[in-house]
Amino acid sequence: MDWDNLRYFMEVARYQRISAAALRLGVQHSTVARRIQALEQTLGLLLFNKSTVSGYTLTAEGLGLFERLEPIESSLHATQEAMSAQAQQISGHLRLACTEGFGTYVLTPLLTQFQSAHPDITLDLLTMPRHISLPRREADIAIALERPERGPYWCTRLCHYELGIYAHRDYLETQGTIDTLDQLEGLPFIAYVDDLLFSESLKYLGEWIRPQDIRLRCTSLITQYHAVLQAKGLAILPYFLARTDPRLQPVLATQVKLTRSFWMYCHEELRHTTRALLLWDFLKTQVQAQHSLLHSQP
Repeated sequence: MDWDNLRYFMEVARYQRISAAALRLGVQHSTVARRIQALEQTLGLLLFNKSTVSGYTLTAEGLGLFERLEPIESSLHATQEAMSAQAQQISGHLRLACTEGFGTYVLTPLLTQFQSAHPDITLDLLTMPRHISLPRREADIAIALERPERGPYWCTRLCHYELGIYAHRDYLETQGTIDTLDQLEGLPFIAYVDDLLFSESLKYLGEWIRPQDIRLRCTSLITQYHAVLQAKGLAILPYFLARTDPRLQPVLATQVKLTRSFWMYCHEELRHTTRALLLWDFLKTQVQAQHSLLHSQP
């Protein structure tokens, strides 16, 4: 395998356009196309779906290769930055955006560790129930439920996480044992306001719950959590939140389990700054170490 072809592959995967990747690499359009063709021939795999409308989008095999190469590439850049910055004190400011539940229950404890190790780096943590715009410079690094479709971003899947139905223990003592999906019919549920959702991946009640059984809708995960604590209904909550509260109990844990992903991305230009690389690598390593908090099985 020509390792240099992998560098061309990574740029096309990020920009989804041969012309944009060529501009980034400082080479001709034909050179990039030839490199991608050579890599596909070497591997015997189709890495991109090619379209004049949507550009070069990763196939399942291409995404697998990208996810394997990204941490290697990240480590190489981090090593380069660390070596060049050994004589300099790392300082500066970063703004990190994410969803409110993940930011509150997973990231905040981790970021205190990061700041202990790097006291001269100051942080803003934006936990907001809406999309954060990197083009408008609302944040330096974003963690979102969807991978950005296009743009000059450095992007990686940060983690998978799982969700299930939860209720207050007092509510279940009054209601009685719930053993089957049929028993959910008529029970009061708490959910999102569908027409104000900032992500389609948050639409997950319809498979099991009738619309008429949803008694309270709100735009905030934290609000749903506190509503469940009133022992008046059920809600689908992520494990990383519900497991921190012994008052909550899972319902139909083996029958109702959802999996979603968080993606982390930043501007391409930021990937070569030492402070951003430090935070990026720290989050990638530490979040993935939280497997027991994010998943149903250890």
